[in-house]
Amino acid sequence: MSEYKQLAWQGLWKNNPGLVQLLGLCPLLAVTSTVTNALGLGVATMLVLIASNTTVSLIRKWVAKEIRIPVFVMVIASFVTCIQLLMNAYTYGLYQNLGIFIPLIVTNCIIIGRAEAFAARNSVKPAAFDGLMMGLGFGLVLVVVGAIRELLGNGSFFYGIELLLGEWSSFLYVQIVDFNEHFLVAILPPGAFLVMGFIIALKNVIDNKARAKQASAEPLSDSTQSA
Repeated sequence: MSEYKQLAWQGLWKNNPGLVQLLGLCPLLAVTSTVTNALGLGVATMLVLIASNTTVSLIRKWVAKEIRIPVFVMVIASFVTCIQLLMNAYTYGLYQNLGIFIPLIVTNCIIIGRAEAFAARNSVKPAAFDGLMMGLGFGLVLVVVGAIRELLGNGSFFYGIELLLGEWSSFLYVQIVDFNEHFLVAILPPGAFLVMGFIIALKNVIDNKARAKQASAEPLSDSTQSA
């Protein structure tokens, strides 16, 4: 498997920051009450990851080992501030919905972890690609959790999508089930814990089946080679 395929596999599935590393759970559990909120935070996190990984890789040879963490945090904080100002200017409604969780991207363990573990040890292209894949993997988990919670809680998809994409996207909003009473647990953070638990369990089942299938195929291939 090539280096970039390996990075994609690690970020999207095998070492997914939301499902396997269980990093960045605070915003993941707090703001994924709708797909729109999840998508907004996912895109913001992914952009910061790509930009910070690229910058850290560019400056890694000029940063002393003893001060690398404060420097990395300043780099990340600079990009988070840019994202925050852009969202304030162009997606103000969503900016208000996400609230404190936009500036808190600075403290997201995924971003500082990738800067330290990968970007500081690799060249620009792999570092940027790693940021893209890790951000995409985290964003997909956010969207899946948000979709399940919104469907169970409100019976809809893409509520408030115009806050992120503009008025033209309002046709994406679909009311699938019209509940007489909302399923409140799904909208509240405990519902996010339950949904995350089921998704992680599903991933483990898929991984176990894949390992079992691989293990059962190995003796057959060995016997074929010996014959």
